[in-house]
Amino acid sequence: MPRKLKAVFFDVGNTLLFPDRVKILAPLRERKISPSLELLRALECQTKIEFDAMVERGSADHGFWFLFYSHLMDELGIEGDGLRGLLIEATRISANWCDMRRGTKEVLLRLGKQYRMGVISNADGKIASVLQHCGIADCFQTITDSGLIGYEKPRAEIFQAALREMGARAEESLYVGDVYSVDYLGATRVGMQAMLFDVAGAYSDKGLARVESLEELERILLA
Repeated sequence: MPRKLKAVFFDVGNTLLFPDRVKILAPLRERKISPSLELLRALECQTKIEFDAMVERGSADHGFWFLFYSHLMDELGIEGDGLRGLLIEATRISANWCDMRRGTKEVLLRLGKQYRMGVISNADGKIASVLQHCGIADCFQTITDSGLIGYEKPRAEIFQAALREMGARAEESLYVGDVYSVDYLGATRVGMQAMLFDVAGAYSDKGLARVESLEELERILLA
């Protein structure tokens, strides 16, 4: 169980909300291409490990989604920077991340009775509206969006801005997100505690603090 915890901050994508694949993969569907969920999950794991290594080496010349869709197009045997660009653009639209797991709000409300709750997200300035549309914005006291702050994770400034707005101390705060180099390291480098939200299982053999569901997180935090 995390130490002396008073505040919990969440990532949004692949943590609270998941992609609407019909919208995000529309450029492929228009070409009658439908990658399997198994392939997408495998490529998510592959890309996370590759991207983490690149970030740690300081050589991440391209973003996570550039790498992901490059791998996907290779696997599908298709080419075209234009198509990859369309997929990346669709993925970066906050409104296209609107698939929420059953029970999400109920868990957040229970956690909110014990902890101050916030969001820290790399987004397009509209993540608060998305959370409102999905019915969970009221679960959080603060929502920190990189599109409004001007800094993206893993930069210290975005975590520090969220902590200031919450009035929380880093060492008494937990951050829950799905990418090691962006979320876990970004948080721990400013003194926060961190937990990976690892639905895809990318970090299952890394010996890191991780959960695969909000229910699992709740069991740990409320034990």
